[in-house]
Amino acid sequence: MTNIAIIGTEQSGRTTLAANLGKKGTHSDITLFNNDKESRTMVFVDAHSYPKSLKSLITALNVSDLVVLCVPPEGLDAHTGECIIALDLLGFKRGIIALTKSDTTHIYAVDELKGKLKKITAGTVLEGWEYVSLNTNKSAKNAFEGVDELKALINSLAEEIEAEQKEKDELPVRVLIDHAFNVTGKGCVALGVVSQGTLNEKDKIKIFPLDRDIEIRSIQTHDVDVKSAPTGTRVGLRLKNVQEKDIERGFLISDKENVTTDYTLDCSISKFTKKIELASVLHLFVGLQSEPVRVEKILIDGKEVQEALPGTNCTLELFGTKKVAYGKEDRFLLANLDLAQRFAAYGYSK
Repeated sequence: MTNIAIIGTEQSGRTTLAANLGKKGTHSDITLFNNDKESRTMVFVDAHSYPKSLKSLITALNVSDLVVLCVPPEGLDAHTGECIIALDLLGFKRGIIALTKSDTTHIYAVDELKGKLKKITAGTVLEGWEYVSLNTNKSAKNAFEGVDELKALINSLAEEIEAEQKEKDELPVRVLIDHAFNVTGKGCVALGVVSQGTLNEKDKIKIFPLDRDIEIRSIQTHDVDVKSAPTGTRVGLRLKNVQEKDIERGFLISDKENVTTDYTLDCSISKFTKKIELASVLHLFVGLQSEPVRVEKILIDGKEVQEALPGTNCTLELFGTKKVAYGKEDRFLLANLDLAQRFAAYGYSK
């Protein structure tokens, strides 16, 4: 199974494209579009609440293996730039840049936009990504022209993704939860993605940051009951010993996680942000969890300083109030919600 994030500005055609690629399913600040009718099962995740909500964008990216960045003819606005920065800070490995609404412009303008994007993305994780020109106007004479080419590119990358997923099937299981609710007669149901390992029905495991023992009563994928779910599978889980009201987006089902309210991170500050100052308040994202944190200490080369400038590396000591669960390999993102370009840095726990 391959999970694909569809991101971009509000008027980029992202939602129309996602709806063309799959059947609408779970809807909140993100919308899932499911496609299990072709040779491989795919889930398309539309971050439709972005740019108002950064959480929508980060959720879509962190539950996905592949991203389609939609850029309309109007092109390089602030939010397209912010999406590029987010992908680079996350180190997002695979993606496609879709030049949308091709029916509203001419081929020379599309080529010019492609040239500008190549310059802007040089030196980022997006360098070398494939481009596809398409239209997302279902009323156009050539409605969704270019979408078949996009599907072919997705399928090509999906083969690489699925090979990598198989290599993770034997790792300790880890599930990222993005929705939870109660179902009459069935109890608590959580939706999410198996990010590594293989989850089995009747597994006795924990949920973090609650650090509570639970049991997997049953597993579904695309409304079909299954006995096990390998890496990459989007799942619906009936859980024992926990209620919907106890669960927040980003909770993790696994055997072991770090849980804390305070963080010491080795960080790289984005060159596109403003300086980070002592005592400033940032928004921390890890996996699907987020919370505001205060900068209590900044160290550069082991010395305490009052600020960290754009483009520099530093250690940040951050204090929050909410318990957050994470693993040693998880990448943290920091954002300043008061700025036009909100993403500020990425880092790893020391």
